[in-house]
Amino acid sequence: MLKEGIVLGERYEIISRIGAGGMADVYKVQDHKLNRLVAAKVMKAEFREDAGFVVKFQKEAQAAAKLSHPNVVNVYDVGEDRGLYYIVMELVEGITLKNYIARKGKLSVKEATSIAIQVSLGLEAAHNVGIVHRDVKPQNIMISTDGKVKLSDFGIAKAINSNTITANVMGSVHYSSPEQVRGGISDAKSDIYSLGITMYEMVTGRVPFDGDTTVAIAIKHLQEEIVPPSIYTPDLPYSLEQIILKCTQKDPNRRYSNVGDMIDDLKHSLIDPQGNFVTLAPLSAPGAQKAPAADPNMARQRVNPEQRRVSRSESSERERAAAEMERRRNRERYIQPDDDPDEDEEASGLEKAVTIGGFIIGAVIILILILVIGNMAGIFHFGKNNQQVNPTVTPTATPTPTATAQVTVPDLRGMTLEQATLAANERSIGVRQAGFEASESVVEGAIISQSPEANSSVNQGTTIEVVLSSGRPVVTIPVGLAGLPLDQVRSQIEGLGLQTKEEQQNSATVEIGNVISVNPSEGSSVATGSIVTIYVSKGPDTSSYVDVPSVVGQDQATAVATLQTLGLSPTIANTTNEAFDYGIVLDQTNVGENVPRGTQITLTVNNFQTPTPAPEEPQGEKNFVCYSPLSRPDGYTGGYVELILVQGMNSSTIYAGPDPWTAGDFTTPIESTSGETGEIDVYEEGILIARYPNVVFEPKL
Repeated sequence: MLKEGIVLGERYEIISRIGAGGMADVYKVQDHKLNRLVAAKVMKAEFREDAGFVVKFQKEAQAAAKLSHPNVVNVYDVGEDRGLYYIVMELVEGITLKNYIARKGKLSVKEATSIAIQVSLGLEAAHNVGIVHRDVKPQNIMISTDGKVKLSDFGIAKAINSNTITANVMGSVHYSSPEQVRGGISDAKSDIYSLGITMYEMVTGRVPFDGDTTVAIAIKHLQEEIVPPSIYTPDLPYSLEQIILKCTQKDPNRRYSNVGDMIDDLKHSLIDPQGNFVTLAPLSAPGAQKAPAADPNMARQRVNPEQRRVSRSESSERERAAAEMERRRNRERYIQPDDDPDEDEEASGLEKAVTIGGFIIGAVIILILILVIGNMAGIFHFGKNNQQVNPTVTPTATPTPTATAQVTVPDLRGMTLEQATLAANERSIGVRQAGFEASESVVEGAIISQSPEANSSVNQGTTIEVVLSSGRPVVTIPVGLAGLPLDQVRSQIEGLGLQTKEEQQNSATVEIGNVISVNPSEGSSVATGSIVTIYVSKGPDTSSYVDVPSVVGQDQATAVATLQTLGLSPTIANTTNEAFDYGIVLDQTNVGENVPRGTQITLTVNNFQTPTPAPEEPQGEKNFVCYSPLSRPDGYTGGYVELILVQGMNSSTIYAGPDPWTAGDFTTPIESTSGETGEIDVYEEGILIARYPNVVFEPKL
């Protein structure tokens, strides 16, 4: 497990662990580059040295990265840092479908159908890019706080065209298709079977096949017929039950050919709950010729749903009555101890053979298990003398058969299901999971209660039903807490059974003593007893604020230096006032205010300057003229300017005053007493800013 604060790839900071899987832990992380919360799946330490696991982990990222769909958990990034292999994906704030079913017992028809449609849409997107999930189960289906359903964990996904045989890596056996159990080829129809089992659990609150061991459950997937879900949910609509039964056919050819057709039927079931529109292919006769394989390059042709609805709506009331009668017969088959001989006669010869063969195989396997366990427990003694005969004593009577042995039920509370199974098997009894229940005191996955209770006496072979803890009850942090007073927010959060702690932060926008934010964030689902951090405003950060002094009356250079020393940003605005000297600050903004460093302070500076009298011109007549215009110098800022003509050793001011370029180039003819080539120097505020050399003077005309 990684500690909080560790950064992966110089980008993803670990905040907390939010889940764990078979070969990886899942963490909530902060993406510092994009400033958002994401999830990171990090491979567990015990698998990092196994090259096979590393390759599988990387293939998971490659498979999931192909998908971008609203009903699939999106993958953003994959990487390796200091031997830690990780996948970065979308963070879904919510609950798994497994925990949701455990909390509600069973789901309503409308809710179950909506979830099934959303999962199907995600699966369809995966199948369309050549990916089979191969581990569809409620534990891998997330329901976000806004009700969006997303399919996750493509950890054992394979490409459809790989024809890879299912080997050691297998999804949860409760949801595995018969071909996966046998070790055969898994395709899109395997996902349809697993989704059918998931739908079965949603509407009944239980899985159709269960047992003490994974082998026992796998055998049931291969041999036993599924109990119609209406046995456990009598008010289940006929059409939805038929969809579930079609998905869970043992022969893949009798299931839906693709997820799209199943989506159409699911949508239709919402409109016509009791409709008889789900078609089920008949069992293939022995030796019948298989249909030719579909061209993999041929695009799937989906029937127009509107056409399908019109066709199906034409079914007669007689067909509906016949379907209801068949449904009642199915229910009676599982409720009554003996089957009706007449119904047996209606079954095909192939169906009878399959059923009888299944029973025979199951009986043989059970007999072998009994003999092996009995031999290990000492009940049977193969290869040994069953009775040691004392040569001096002759038995005189046959011993009386003893009653079934009884054992004391152990206390399984607090154990995991695996630990409880081992403890019970030592006393020749079994354990069966009966459901989940939230608990404040018992950790998630541990046993809360059992039936029969501990220390009671039961026959050997009895199965003890146990209820597992789903962890502490989950509550949702209210929204709209930001900006409220601390006491009010603390009262709301603690009223939900959560703990609180406060941390103060600077804020220029939230009033002192009010709440800035909470962590986990508003709207998040958390377990009762969790700690929620409340961030409370302590006002703006005064260390970054300064008092603005008055610099009015100072010259511009001094005033600017004073403000810049305090970390402020002065700007200049010019005005003209004959009553004050040139360059004096006449006004400013923000005087006496406490403002953040870097605040812009505007200084109003006097731009008036008394014109400098022109020096006396040299004696002589100005008979030479320069007609060339002078363009505005690049360095000129609009201040007081002087233009001085230099010819040899003589110089004269040809202009002194405000901006001479306001109307364009300086075009006033420049006169001189000399015909020599000269230069014109431009001074602004006494500083030379430009020079025009080689000014040519021509005789005045």
